[in-house]
Amino acid sequence: MNIQKMMKEAQKLQAKLQEDMAKAQEALADEQIEGSSGGGLVVVTVNGHKQVISVKIKPEAVDPEDVETLEDLVFAALQAALSAAEARAAEVMEEVQGGLGLPPGMDLGGMLG
Repeated sequence: MNIQKMMKEAQKLQAKLQEDMAKAQEALADEQIEGSSGGGLVVVTVNGHKQVISVKIKPEAVDPEDVETLEDLVFAALQAALSAAEARAAEVMEEVQGGLGLPPGMDLGGMLG
């Protein structure tokens, strides 16, 4: 077996992985993922990097006498959005790995954030 040929193949694989990961990072940054609570009273939008883009609160969710409920709704919507973003990042990682012929579930060191 030719070691130089194997090294060249490994370098090609590494370059493809870096390119695919960069594309995946860009795609995740552009995605907008929503999480909501209270039947849509509070909607939080995050990107694929789990950065909050917006928080929308319907007026009927605001009760000055019950701030705790609003806090709970915001928290729940944020958690839902972050969980959805995490799931989407995992999907993208699987797509990248699948393109490289890597086994499912192989961790590439959290390269997608």
